[in-house]
Amino acid sequence: MISIRPMFADDLDAVLANEFTGYDFPWTRGVFKDCLKAGNQCWVLEQNGEVVGHAIVTVGAGEAHLLNVCIRASEQGRGLGRTLVMYAMEKAREAGADALFLEVRPSNHVAARLYESIGFIEVGVRKDYYPAQFGHEDARVLVLDLEAFFDRR
Repeated sequence: MISIRPMFADDLDAVLANEFTGYDFPWTRGVFKDCLKAGNQCWVLEQNGEVVGHAIVTVGAGEAHLLNVCIRASEQGRGLGRTLVMYAMEKAREAGADALFLEVRPSNHVAARLYESIGFIEVGVRKDYYPAQFGHEDARVLVLDLEAFFDRR
């Protein structure tokens, strides 16, 4: 059974455990606390009552930004990431956003394929955005027109 619910401070141990399996350069507890404190849209995805994924979105001025989405490494490849991104899209739209932006590493082919299969398009590059093993890696900036996406459905 899969469910998505708001993230709470009590979830941060599980969120961080997933974050550390999913990324070479994971977010810190402090960053997640700041997101909760700022009132960002923060969710966890549970599978059989266990937190296996999370997403953070900020919404303002008619736009949303998917700041973080992560599925525990052992649970990847099962459609949970798509489920969580689609949920984030719906919630961003409900909050009044017409577009959803995100960044993805050029080396993260799996995530890029997921976003592109949903309909995100590349609109730019942020140079040296992500920390990398040796220096920094650029970020591809992608956007999805939420209004057009949901009108097609």
